[in-house]
Amino acid sequence: MIKLHNLDIRTVTLAISLRDCANPDVNVVCENIRNKILKYAGNFVEYANEIENDYSIPIINKRISVTPISIVGEACENPDYVKIAKTLDETAKEVGVNFIGGFSALVEKGCTKGDKLLIESIPEALSVTECLCASVNLASSKAGINMDAVLKMADIIKRSAEYTKDKDSIGAAKLVCFCNSASDNPFMAGAYCGYGEPECALNVGVSGPGVVRAAIKGLPENADFSDLANMIKQTAYKITSTGELVGRKLANKLGIPFGVIDLSLAPTPEAGDSVAGIFQAMGLEHAGAHGTTAALAMLNDAVKKGGIMASSHVGGLSGAFIPVSEDAGMIEAAGKGYLSFDKLEAMTCVCSVGIDMVAIPGDTPVSTIAGVIADEMAIGMINKKTTAVRIIPAIGKKVGDKVSFGGLLGEAPIMSVNTLSSENFVKRGGRIPAPIHSLNN
Repeated sequence: MIKLHNLDIRTVTLAISLRDCANPDVNVVCENIRNKILKYAGNFVEYANEIENDYSIPIINKRISVTPISIVGEACENPDYVKIAKTLDETAKEVGVNFIGGFSALVEKGCTKGDKLLIESIPEALSVTECLCASVNLASSKAGINMDAVLKMADIIKRSAEYTKDKDSIGAAKLVCFCNSASDNPFMAGAYCGYGEPECALNVGVSGPGVVRAAIKGLPENADFSDLANMIKQTAYKITSTGELVGRKLANKLGIPFGVIDLSLAPTPEAGDSVAGIFQAMGLEHAGAHGTTAALAMLNDAVKKGGIMASSHVGGLSGAFIPVSEDAGMIEAAGKGYLSFDKLEAMTCVCSVGIDMVAIPGDTPVSTIAGVIADEMAIGMINKKTTAVRIIPAIGKKVGDKVSFGGLLGEAPIMSVNTLSSENFVKRGGRIPAPIHSLNN
């Protein structure tokens, strides 16, 4: 599984609470943050590498998530969120992690002073840092959709892309908008340490789409869907058991609690490590064919059923990711026109997250981006699931061009979006009320 089918631990993410780092002086806040991260993460990468060598299981990313920085910084008399962002980035590099998440705000019902200042600082913060990731929760099944924040974040996404246009607008690739965000999610760009999380914990994100694909390919071609689902469940159990083993050993070595294991099948641009490849193994000609949403729904459910038996602490997002730029099969499907933006939206109804790592023309209006976000927030709100938008308006590029980020972020063709105007709708403002099933106390 490891050598032939790309089984790996996609991420071990150290969640660190920074609630005790608040101070009226932003310089003190930055020093407190640095000291807190060094205290818990000083040996993190070294110990993770030791576990990786002991068990011969690749750990692809070592990451840190922290308390939403809007909360930590708003006690300052003169908040400087860009300064805090630089401190997070510099400290992440110092301890050797790949990414640090938590430059975040939770604004599903409205914004505090700190939330507004943090959101406004995101474009600059992402342009002057390398490891930092940002997220904003705009909606929930309990609160509804904050449409003022949706429109604001559409503008922030566009500005983040413009600030980094010389790097294929990578700033937008490190920024995600959520409905029902998970406070223990170990995956970037949406990882943060929720307010109710412990002082420090280790959360693990597994992978293994290549392993699932190989298992399906090993079945007879006429195997029915019950056999298919059972094979996926059995494989997910093995993958999750591996992640549980690595996570608990590393947490014990660090002397901190084991948090959760996220069951999400996270693909990479590497050949053979693709969720889209699983669809083909199931019998579809390619991702995007009619039947793709049904295939994804079954895959997501079977992964959860199998993985939940291997761990008592499943959390995060859990299921299957469909990021276009990070999945070799999805890149191919989008490039050949098999996969439309509308089909992607339909698939997000049953996947782990949502519109993920999708590149669109750089001249797409802010109001259209806001409409995309609003649609995705509505899917999550109504279905009581996490949905998200990580969309990249590639400045200076049009349909037929592509963006290339390298590494796990991969590359993506520029996809077309509907050109009909959403402006008068998204500018109404206020909140879309929560659905009736939110009244379940």
